[in-house]
Amino acid sequence: MVAIAYSVAFEGIEAKLVEVQCSVAAGLPGFAIVGLPDKAVSEAKERVRSAFGAMSVAMPNRRLTVNLSPADMPKEGSHFDLPIALAVLAALEIIPADELARCICLGELALDGRLVPVAGSLPAAMAAAEDDRALICPDASGAEAAWVDAVPVLAPRNLREVVDHLTDRAPIARARPGQITETVAKGCLSEVKGQERAKRALEIAAAGRHHLLMVGPPGAGKSMLAARLPGLMPPLTPAEALETSMIHSLAGTLDHGGILRRPPFCEPHHTASMPAIVGGGRTAKPGQISLAHNGVLFMDEFPEFPRQVLETLRQPIETGEVVVARANAHVRYPCRFLLVAAANPCRCGHLADATQSCSRAPVCGGDYLGRISGPLMDRFDLRLEVPAVSFMDLDLPSASETSAQVAARVAGARLAQQKRFAAYQGVRVNADASGSLLDQIAAPDEAGRALIQKASERLGLTARGYHRILRTARTIADLDGSDKVHAGHLSEAISYRLPFVAGG
Repeated sequence: MVAIAYSVAFEGIEAKLVEVQCSVAAGLPGFAIVGLPDKAVSEAKERVRSAFGAMSVAMPNRRLTVNLSPADMPKEGSHFDLPIALAVLAALEIIPADELARCICLGELALDGRLVPVAGSLPAAMAAAEDDRALICPDASGAEAAWVDAVPVLAPRNLREVVDHLTDRAPIARARPGQITETVAKGCLSEVKGQERAKRALEIAAAGRHHLLMVGPPGAGKSMLAARLPGLMPPLTPAEALETSMIHSLAGTLDHGGILRRPPFCEPHHTASMPAIVGGGRTAKPGQISLAHNGVLFMDEFPEFPRQVLETLRQPIETGEVVVARANAHVRYPCRFLLVAAANPCRCGHLADATQSCSRAPVCGGDYLGRISGPLMDRFDLRLEVPAVSFMDLDLPSASETSAQVAARVAGARLAQQKRFAAYQGVRVNADASGSLLDQIAAPDEAGRALIQKASERLGLTARGYHRILRTARTIADLDGSDKVHAGHLSEAISYRLPFVAGG
């Protein structure tokens, strides 16, 4: 007899349907798993054998063959344990095969039959909804999968509960979504004394998702400013929350079945490898740029990252997605993130202070920031110097706006962009606009056109730089509540493209 269970294999954030076929035939006793299983899938037969023993179910003295179809798709992960076990039980006529065929199953089996949580239950629930099937997953993964309310999610604690449910002895109640844990922003913008220009740049970056580079001496507050950026950004829309949470579900970073409602904030160390940043490894997992999707990617000590890592950021910044190509996988992940980079002006960090700078100043500044290539530097919409804060600024009482006040203006600008781009698929904020759409929404007035022409000649702007100035000016106009882009908006946008005095 041949019985079929269903599970999924993950390709990026997509869950592909997999048939788990089990045949029980006469012949020498054995248990074989075929269909391009990896090591974890091949070891499932030992976990299934032990779990059956815990249930007092004897393995048949016949030939068992499990085929994972389509057979030419690589199968990775321990989540195939449960569908393999259920397919065997259906082939032995212990559970009804027709009931099993109405479900998609995933879960790792412990040796005593318990179901261990696995990554990817949220994308699996999406696949189950599209295929009009129920989802059976471990109890600890059920709250996460239940956010897809279009599919019945069953979350048993062990294999015996699954058998009792499928045989109608003890039906399992439908799982409920986990509680939303609202993450609290790290500090308030009012705690940062001085640095008014940098605070204005943060507001513009949050409003239009413009990439930001801050250069300044150690202790100037670059990291402190970057940490407060998520608090200025509006909550994720339902579509953004689901898309972002699916990536984090695959990475196994969702807490207690919750779903992300605030923009994520990722801050990799400068020693991070290229697979850690852009994704990859043996199983082509999502990297930091994908985990920061719809949120902030903060890269401190930016020139200290390996040159190869920095250069791989160029294409994802433009396209909003990254393709991880491996010999056995070709995976696409979304990665529309807001890049915030921070750097010292030179290796010692005191280039602007003659009393502390090294003997190689000012050449060391050009060499240090020269690690950031011209094409990558051109992709930063906002580039500004963050000077050291004087004692007088630190001694004054805080008079700055709070994060909530700035966030209200950002929310107003985002609402204007949402209405503007409602009819354009794939365009959510000003940073996504290009081509004729950008010319339409950010066309400057006569004075502004003359201003940007002079700036192009003096700064040697590339076509990319010109368009990024227009996008930034459009965001500044949105913050100003203006339907048109005027010379003042362009002037401020151009000021963020000026070359660094210290770095050349």
